[in-house]
Amino acid sequence: MKNTRNELDANNLQHVGRRNFLTNSVIAGAGLALGPLLLSACSGQPEKKNNQGENMLVQNDNKMKRKLGKLEVSALGLGCMNMAGNYNPPADKQQSIKTIRTAVENGVTFFDTAEVYGPYTDEELVGEALAPFRNKVKIATKFGWELESKKGGLNSSPERIRKVVEASLRRLKTDYIDLLYQHRVDPNVPIEDVAGTIKDLIGQGKVQHFGLSEASPKTIRRAHAVLPVSAVQSEYSMWTRNVELNGVLKTCEELGIGFVPWSPVGSGFLTGKYDTSTKFDEKTDFRAGFPRFSKEFLPLNMPLIEWLKQYAATKNATPSQVALAWLLAKSPIIVPIPGTRFENHLLENLGALNLNLDQQDVRAIDTMLSKFPIYGERMGEAHMSSIDYSI
Repeated sequence: MKNTRNELDANNLQHVGRRNFLTNSVIAGAGLALGPLLLSACSGQPEKKNNQGENMLVQNDNKMKRKLGKLEVSALGLGCMNMAGNYNPPADKQQSIKTIRTAVENGVTFFDTAEVYGPYTDEELVGEALAPFRNKVKIATKFGWELESKKGGLNSSPERIRKVVEASLRRLKTDYIDLLYQHRVDPNVPIEDVAGTIKDLIGQGKVQHFGLSEASPKTIRRAHAVLPVSAVQSEYSMWTRNVELNGVLKTCEELGIGFVPWSPVGSGFLTGKYDTSTKFDEKTDFRAGFPRFSKEFLPLNMPLIEWLKQYAATKNATPSQVALAWLLAKSPIIVPIPGTRFENHLLENLGALNLNLDQQDVRAIDTMLSKFPIYGERMGEAHMSSIDYSI
């Protein structure tokens, strides 16, 4: 499947990668405020409705929540991938559990994992950490990779999906999965067959909602026609804005599907803690092979973060908080899942909920972002093999 160049922005918002992600597995400072106050409702925009008339932004007990289709979650989730590694070696288990539980204590109800993270160990960690709060939280996990054979690659056969679900349920210590994503679209399995299999699992009570990751508008529509898609997860941040250009975000808004940006602070770049002297461990950190972090391109990408630091200072915020608040203000269907293994970074990220960005702010930020071309593919060639670019 090839990407078409008409998906590229004329102002060079970024260079879109043609292929993508995983073969093996596939963000500081204190927040603006601590404790439960971090989750006070402050979106700065009125409630909006999707084409079905449902509110996509819900106020409840002074805590801001959003909907992914009909699945209600906290406006910010927690991505748990890097607790199992990928960006640095695996984190200390007890530290990760503490961070996850601190998130729950501060109102986070949406947690993202996948069987491929580790593999397997991340689901086990999330399951253990959330077991005492299972009825209060929503867990998202994913299938789609062949992990048992040396051949690897994609595998979304109905048989494989059912097998993954049973194993994920055991690792997550639960009898149902709130949101199950197809991690990457498998060109060898019709999406209708995938959706039909998930529909059966929903009927059995093992899954509650269906999601897709890095899927094209065409694939989203085909799947949605068989089974309502609750969420689409794709990379989206100030330096990866493909979904604004290729119709994915528009399609989700049209169909009432929630949108979950992964890597919403640009694999850590938008935190402002990296500079041209930064080196990533080639053995433990995927970013060592990401072109945007290379010696060639990182210096060319630094003007964006230098501007972001200056802008954040005018808002009495951190770069991460601005990056997340910008996403939240872009659309009420958006629920970012910034990832971290540390409590101070978690609390910093949650501080984004106290940063009011109105539509004038968003337009001003977008205007500035258009002045900073992004150099390099968004991920390394070794991890870029399966993005769905069908028209």
